[in-house]
Amino acid sequence: MMEQVPGALGTSASLALRLGQAIFASASLLFMCLDVEFYSYTSFSYLVTVMGLVTPWSVSLALVDAYSVFIKCLPRQPRVLLIVILGDAALSFLSLAAASSTASVTSLLVTASASFCPSKSCSRYQLSAAMAFLSWFLSFASTLFNLWLLPSL
Repeated sequence: MMEQVPGALGTSASLALRLGQAIFASASLLFMCLDVEFYSYTSFSYLVTVMGLVTPWSVSLALVDAYSVFIKCLPRQPRVLLIVILGDAALSFLSLAAASSTASVTSLLVTASASFCPSKSCSRYQLSAAMAFLSWFLSFASTLFNLWLLPSL
């Protein structure tokens, strides 16, 4: 009998984690892309690129989880789980780097002067960084849950 780890691939908790990742990554993209000026800063462009990768990854794995939860048949194979873990880990670290760099540049812009970043734009950049941090947290949790499941296969 296979061990059921809450949050591992194919469970309802994993579905919730994936949907949260997709929602927060999409919100981060939305808040960043509302302003056309974000291309002026490399860290903002990096955040948009990473969140653009996280969103389809999370949505596709959410579909796998939904299929597994509702149909109740997903063969757990070590190679497939390893690919999911490696993808989650890579995107998790990229998300953390993007969120951290965006938060630091936004903090620098806020303290520098209002001429670099109007308050409306800076608040959107701060919200985008916060959503990216939330997406990273859920992605890292998903990585750890799946890593916990791997030795039992």
